[in-house]
Amino acid sequence: MKLRYFSLFSLTLYLAIGCLAKDRLVLVSASYGKNILAITDAKGDVLWSYKTAGREKGHAGHHDVHMLGNGNILFHETWQDVKEINLKKKIVWKYDCATANGNRGRGVNVHAFSRLANGNTQIVESGVGRVIDVDGSGKLIRSFALKPGGTASTRWARATPQGTLLVCSEQPGVVTEYDKNGKVVWDYLIKTRVYGAIRLKNGNTLIASGSGNSVVEVTPDKKVVWEIKGKVPGTDIELKWMTCLQETESGNFIVGNCHAGPDNPQIFEITKDKKVVWEFNEFDLVGNGLACWQVLDGKDAGKLRKKLSALK
Repeated sequence: MKLRYFSLFSLTLYLAIGCLAKDRLVLVSASYGKNILAITDAKGDVLWSYKTAGREKGHAGHHDVHMLGNGNILFHETWQDVKEINLKKKIVWKYDCATANGNRGRGVNVHAFSRLANGNTQIVESGVGRVIDVDGSGKLIRSFALKPGGTASTRWARATPQGTLLVCSEQPGVVTEYDKNGKVVWDYLIKTRVYGAIRLKNGNTLIASGSGNSVVEVTPDKKVVWEIKGKVPGTDIELKWMTCLQETESGNFIVGNCHAGPDNPQIFEITKDKKVVWEFNEFDLVGNGLACWQVLDGKDAGKLRKKLSALK
């Protein structure tokens, strides 16, 4: 009976993973020589792609990307621009971070941005040291200053369900949570060149430590309750520059593993008991510079598939 039960469980798990692979889509934005924006299926087969600018045009790395609700993609080609492209590969909106809203000559770098529910675009400006919201014409609608010490080297920034903003700063290696008025309401000093952080459904914060080669889950009172570091237990997956993060509906974590070479996945999904259930290893497509990506499952993937099919 135990053997039969195990077999049925294994079959159920196999079918579940098969359904996931069928429905899942992956948006990748790779740089460091590959310079490509692409949408693939869960197996890495390319469904759509767009060649982005290379280093010869001032490109230094793709650090953020978003699939928007209208099927367009918010991305950047340099650290001084933010652009929106549709699936017909037409740029429909762009913002010049280097010169707009008082930035001319100020040495701004942008590594994080997002489209807000009201249609405005939020941009985190390193160097200048502020978070701004701009409308469709580029007009400055709102801004607040970043905390001193976190102004020069921000990476990811993500909104929380509480309406706050988690901002990651490589130096001094801290995740800082700001309210809508720019007041610091929480922070976590991880002391590595931290890249990404998200607020989980359980209220804890998941942090990709960048150069710390780890992912940690911490409680509001800053207690570490889950961690992978160096290597995923029971696998050959080495953790290198840990970047983007997502939480699935089932509570699994999807993790970005940048600069990890051809023998490690660039993205993988892991359960809370540290079992890897999906890997994305497409080194030929994205190379060693896939810092940012977005995984779409379920209805979101289905809607995007329909939009892609309509292009044919």
